[in-house]
Amino acid sequence: MDRRLARLALACFACAGAALTWAAEPAGSAAALSSRYAALQPELERSPFDRPLRLDSREAPNEMDGDVHAILDHPFSLVAGSLQGAPRWCEILLLHLNVKACGVVGDAQDNVLRVYIGKKFDEPVREAHKVDFAYRVAAQGQDYFRMSLTARTGPFGTRDYRIIVEAVPLAGGRTFLHLSYAYGYGPAAKMALQSYLRTIGNQKVGFTVSGTLPDGRPAFVNGLRGALERNVMRYYLAIEAYLAALGAPPEQRLEERLKDWFDFTERYALQLHELDQNAYLEMKRRECALRVD
Repeated sequence: MDRRLARLALACFACAGAALTWAAEPAGSAAALSSRYAALQPELERSPFDRPLRLDSREAPNEMDGDVHAILDHPFSLVAGSLQGAPRWCEILLLHLNVKACGVVGDAQDNVLRVYIGKKFDEPVREAHKVDFAYRVAAQGQDYFRMSLTARTGPFGTRDYRIIVEAVPLAGGRTFLHLSYAYGYGPAAKMALQSYLRTIGNQKVGFTVSGTLPDGRPAFVNGLRGALERNVMRYYLAIEAYLAALGAPPEQRLEERLKDWFDFTERYALQLHELDQNAYLEMKRRECALRVD
């Protein structure tokens, strides 16, 4: 087995069984997130993901949620400033394969991201699922940033979508970031999602190791939990790609973040590969140019 894959397997298997040591702390503050960083710092520094990152996921009877905690090589002021503003979040979300179009509706006091979610391949927007995310910045200070995107309903009868991003500054001009992605579902939605995963996504896996195959290779989670892990990683890598492209001239940033997102995801090809680079770039150039009313 590839050494990097083995390291990833061992670390993710440990994550799957570990209790979250910060669970009893109050969420939504600089102190809580800084405490989380202190608890995770040793693990982040020896992360098997080839970047200082930890991924966790949970599957409850009526809800799925996943978390990425990571250290970014960008100063807090850049991260917090760049992740504010609903239009910027459309630019981030559009990097994801399933996001076919995105636009901001409403006024400055009531921003809503209208997102069309569809297949990973070319698909007309009219055939995609429309989801309206309420955009809100809950905290924006010198030592803490927190924002959220929430939607009451989603594809396949899912509901209560929540994307939360929070960050605190670290020494050396770095930033500690936490991304949380969650949604709820009822029995009908779960059956629809499972049916989809048994057909289109029946060979896809997540990152957490659930055991060992007869040949000694790791067995990764699949099904709903595997899909959740793939999505939370794709959204996290979209944030990384967006921030990395800010150093390019404005007219080149779209192309830079598209290429970076594809390259970042290909590092985890077992879980995230879907298209070749040219197909992805051509599809996304068209989708990013669409107008949403």
